[in-house]
Amino acid sequence: MNIYAINYVYDDSTATKRDEVRPVHVEFLQECFDNGRLLVSGPVDDGAGALLIITGEDEADALALMDNDPFAKNGLITERGIRKWGVFFGKDKLIPAQA
Repeated sequence: MNIYAINYVYDDSTATKRDEVRPVHVEFLQECFDNGRLLVSGPVDDGAGALLIITGEDEADALALMDNDPFAKNGLITERGIRKWGVFFGKDKLIPAQA
């Protein structure tokens, strides 16, 4: 399983709609977290965007998962970037060894 850093950028003009959609967005992220796909996430730059660290078989798998984010489905992400992240230090804290 690979690790990907996904960056969201928001536009100020979508703030009200994001506030409306945020509860289902958070539910989606919680489900991804509970399923082990979302490792960590949170807002960046005082809410101008977000950074999500997720797992995926490949880039297409990671993007397909995030296409289901209600923010994406409602056109609330102005820009989305993805980078494969080869974590060296701390990987065991992100993905603990299976017992």
